Amino acid sequence: MNSTAQDLATAFTDRFGTEPDGLWSAPGRVNVIGEHTDYNDGFVLPFAIRHSTTVAAAVRSDRLVRVASTFAPDEDAVVADLDELSEGSVEGWAAYPLGVLWALEQSGYRCPGMDLLVDSSVPVGAGLSSSAALECSVAVAANELAQADISRRELAVIGQLAENRMVGAPTGIMDQSASLLGEAGHAVFLDCRSGASRLVPLDLEGAGLELMVIDTRVSHSHATGGYAARRRSCELGAEMMGVAALRDLSVKDLAEAAGVLDEETFRRVRHIVTENARVEDAVEVLTRKGPAELGPLLVASHASMRDDFEISCAELDTAVDTALEAGALGARMTGGGFGGSAIALARVGDVPAIRSAVETAFSAAGFRSPVIFSVLPGAGAARIA
Repeated sequence: MNSTAQDLATAFTDRFGTEPDGLWSAPGRVNVIGEHTDYNDGFVLPFAIRHSTTVAAAVRSDRLVRVASTFAPDEDAVVADLDELSEGSVEGWAAYPLGVLWALEQSGYRCPGMDLLVDSSVPVGAGLSSSAALECSVAVAANELAQADISRRELAVIGQLAENRMVGAPTGIMDQSASLLGEAGHAVFLDCRSGASRLVPLDLEGAGLELMVIDTRVSHSHATGGYAARRRSCELGAEMMGVAALRDLSVKDLAEAAGVLDEETFRRVRHIVTENARVEDAVEVLTRKGPAELGPLLVASHASMRDDFEISCAELDTAVDTALEAGALGARMTGGGFGGSAIALARVGDVPAIRSAVETAFSAAGFRSPVIFSVLPGAGAARIA
């Protein structure tokens, strides 16, 4: 057990008076490309990162669940009875872990009561899916402690059910899938309609590249208006075009859509349709040419999110534009939008200059200082102790 894991195990014992039965960890994710396509039955290309959420857990003899965290060590644990949990019955951050246990039971699995202590290195509100990391760490812990033998694909669906129904955030299945299915050196190409996935090589180190994350520190929440409004626009566009989901439209259908849809709905639809095409193009590029050739697709993706889907913000645009001017091969916002992070693909030698340029641009604009770090594709959720 490494020192961080040992610290969490010790903190668990201090909090609950018993040793944990184990520690389970699940990573956040960065989405290379494919934004807001997941809930439109489309394609996404995320990868698991090395920033993760870890849960220490121990089975109880009753049906109570006690949930606490290291980021609020002085707060009392949230206590819930598994027999009394219902949709939307938990508020705050505890809705994520308790929502997973509720969703497991809704899916036909019986969970034991348990004590949970959560620790995380995934920045909250940065567009790196701290929520899915929390859900998936609890999901893999509960799966093992309940001896349920649930597949990773089904665990992703359970995590999404928790976020949609207990938390009230209308998100797709991308984040949970990346956290559960990721492997080092690879991105996960996911078909969000069928659930089929395959690993795509993403050897950044071998190509002499870094993927920089520029956390604007503008926080966002998927449970509030902008995200839900975009989803409604997509559903309206699909209905007006007579398809089950925007996944069923191709770029060649956009000319017809322009004559059917109002101007705003058309732009929302155009983003999804062209973004799906960009994901497929990105998989082709990575398979045949390598990550250095991804740049133009990242740039086009950001322009589409900024102009057609209108989910960027001044800080994200500044991060992207400045990174490109300073030598990045490509850059775009990542995540649900309205804040969070941008990513910039850069040669290793260009990273210091890009970092400095972005920090200077943020200061000149009067923005909060960004948090900038690099990520590599890491492994998915697993027991670590």
